[in-house]
Amino acid sequence: MSETGERVVTHPVAVIAAEAPLRTRRSNYPEPFATRMEGRQKRPLGDLFGLGNFGVNLTRLPPGSVSALLHRHSRQDEFIYVLEGTPTLVTDGVETVLRPGMCAGFPAGGAAHQLVNRSAGDVVYLEIGDRSAGDEVGYPADDLQAVLHPDGTWRFARKDGTPY
Repeated sequence: MSETGERVVTHPVAVIAAEAPLRTRRSNYPEPFATRMEGRQKRPLGDLFGLGNFGVNLTRLPPGSVSALLHRHSRQDEFIYVLEGTPTLVTDGVETVLRPGMCAGFPAGGAAHQLVNRSAGDVVYLEIGDRSAGDEVGYPADDLQAVLHPDGTWRFARKDGTPY
């Protein structure tokens, strides 16, 4: 506590990214979708430093796993940078094999996208996205939609609006 009684939050100055704590929840998706994220490991680096305007995750995908459901954001821009491995980037029916040093960006309202690890080795990449208020996410291949609420939580529903 500070001298004025306010809670003081301290964040590290620097960390070894691969040693940062793993996110405790496998996925924010409701079932049956969360199970599809099995194996994916995220280290929320942005949260570790108290970043509020954008998020940064160091993500590891073992063979056979996916980054997320095929999705597109209404307001959030996203960016990925491949550090290790050869993920397949799926965007609205087009597939591109990426390799270390390659990056891709996804403007709000643009192509639906996801990474799939079809290789025999792990994939490691950085994912960066803003935290735009009122963001909505569409999932063209699944009966799912999501809305980011002002408290920072995602609310999921079927495409007809029925909550999960």
